[in-house]
Amino acid sequence: MFNINNFKKMSLIPILLISLGVSVHADDVTETIAEALKSYESGEFSTAVEDLNYALELIKQKKSEGLQNYLPKPLEGWTAKDATSQTAGAAMFGGGLSTERIYKKDKGRVTISIMADSPVLQGMMGLFTNPMFATSDGGKLERINRQKAIVKYDKESEKGDIKIVVAKRFMVTIEGTKISREDLVTYAKAIDYKKMAKMP
Repeated sequence: MFNINNFKKMSLIPILLISLGVSVHADDVTETIAEALKSYESGEFSTAVEDLNYALELIKQKKSEGLQNYLPKPLEGWTAKDATSQTAGAAMFGGGLSTERIYKKDKGRVTISIMADSPVLQGMMGLFTNPMFATSDGGKLERINRQKAIVKYDKESEKGDIKIVVAKRFMVTIEGTKISREDLVTYAKAIDYKKMAKMP
């Protein structure tokens, strides 16, 4: 016999996951949300909140790991460490996701990091809309793969960094030491920003 309440219970989890941009399949996320629903129905509200917070953290972790796909392969002659990913709480960068990878060649070192869905990015947007802010500390506005970029490089110290905001959601930072400006820019060009902008 059809029961509207049972239908709501069955549809709650997939609808919640789809709204968060997560594939619907049986895993630790769906199981945790199911446990939260049981706790809620039993009147164990504190436990339900803990379960939902844990499920949210798992979802953010999965999305953070997905950011690794946008970190480029090392350039010819370079080596790279495995990427690392993490989620940040509201007290750190206002929340959000991040991933990072380190590349090396002789004394040269490049670190590429991607931060996503953090309120901090809103503050960074001013740097890209106001050239005065962008160039105040030696930066230069350029276009890299059709993206606005702030490029800083000191030829004498062979040190520099590039910052790019993608779709108002992602902050990409490429930092290099003992590296040529050409290699620094080449690493920035190796990232698929167009695909990144479509990430759920």
